[in-house]
Amino acid sequence: MPDSTARDILVLAAHPDLARSHATRTVLDALRASPVADRVELRDLYRLYPDFHIHIEAEQRALEAAKLVVMLHPIYWYSMPALQKLWLDEVAHLGWAYGPGGTALHGKDFWLVASTGGGAEAYAPGGHNHHAIDEFLLPYLQSARTCGMNYLPPQILHGAHRATDGEVTAHAELFVKRLVHYPEWCEHLAEPPVGDEDDVELDERPPLFSELGGAA
Repeated sequence: MPDSTARDILVLAAHPDLARSHATRTVLDALRASPVADRVELRDLYRLYPDFHIHIEAEQRALEAAKLVVMLHPIYWYSMPALQKLWLDEVAHLGWAYGPGGTALHGKDFWLVASTGGGAEAYAPGGHNHHAIDEFLLPYLQSARTCGMNYLPPQILHGAHRATDGEVTAHAELFVKRLVHYPEWCEHLAEPPVGDEDDVELDERPPLFSELGGAA
């Protein structure tokens, strides 16, 4: 069993309006009340960085200490909220998270826990969004692979705006249960990185914010 005093699970919560949230807030409340809370480093990004000025070194220290990295947020326009994307752009940079010398995240587990406004039926070839949810989540999978991380099957609550209290509570309880039993439940579920990411060509790497000349 892992040392219960070690904070080897990092939860990155990114909800732009947590006070009005149902699903994300319930998950966080369940986490704080759970026996696994002492094992978790919880970083509420919108509370920490209301001005969007991210402390890169602090975030990297939290990542280095973690074995499991969890992104917890609603899906916004088929992607992650703006601050979570900025966090990824600035924190997981070339030479640290990927590319030559970028091995800081190698071997760590990555897990997305998210909610959608549309129901499960909307994420299908004949549904409103025309594609399965996994297709919209390909950037998460590829980002994890690029950083040498193990991509775990996401936990998604569909139709969060219409979900009953019981459905949201079940979602939160499953989240906590999986954290309590980490890594036992995921040891055979991860998709390992493919190939040698250190060999990615320079023009194929995600550009740094500074390389783009700032906010164009």
